[in-house]
Amino acid sequence: MGEDKAIHLGHPSYVWRYGQDRRLAMIDQYAPLAGQRVLDVGCGIGAYVRKMGALGAAAYGVDVDEDKVRQAHADLDLVCASAAEQLPFPDGAFGRVLLHEIIEHVNDDRQSIREACRVLGPGGRMVIFAPNRLYPFETHGAYWGGAYHFGNIPMVNYLPHRWRKRFCPHVRAYTRGDIRALYQGLPVRLVVHTQVYPGYDKIAHRRPRLARLLRQITYLLEHTPLRALGLSHLVVLEKE
Repeated sequence: MGEDKAIHLGHPSYVWRYGQDRRLAMIDQYAPLAGQRVLDVGCGIGAYVRKMGALGAAAYGVDVDEDKVRQAHADLDLVCASAAEQLPFPDGAFGRVLLHEIIEHVNDDRQSIREACRVLGPGGRMVIFAPNRLYPFETHGAYWGGAYHFGNIPMVNYLPHRWRKRFCPHVRAYTRGDIRALYQGLPVRLVVHTQVYPGYDKIAHRRPRLARLLRQITYLLEHTPLRALGLSHLVVLEKE
């Protein structure tokens, strides 16, 4: 049961490392957190909720997995919801909404974006991180030979959609156009859409010099057209 959850719902951030710090800085850069009511959709055990609160936000979290919400520290404002497609909050309740590596797991990704937009107040900003279809590895694992295999699977994302879906029916990956289709017709304007490379935290644990080298090289690539091969899309939307 636990493994099945991990496959279909993904892993939350249990340990805070360099990669999470870097993404938090990006969130705060494009959607400043101090003094804002912030909602983390798919918050897991509340790692980002805690860190955003430390930056001066009134931070709240919501997750479909009751077990993860229960694991969180009691001082965090987390609630369990039936789905990201039906958030238990009134219209315009938040100035910031974070969807961090969550829309690839939900049943209806467009409806999840629509709900995030609904609970966002005018002038508020939504920050989305989501898997990039052009990244050379599928990081959520894949199915073959009648079994699920965890790990980074090379080249799966480059297969035609129907073939990729056979290997990865549990998770989506998005092209640039796929992402933009999710918010088409909603009352938002695009602030930024780029791609970011990994934090290389697992490599850093074993081979810190290699991790530093990878960070130096690929973070430079984020300022070139080769950012298109990054691990994740970073999208920031502002509600009109």
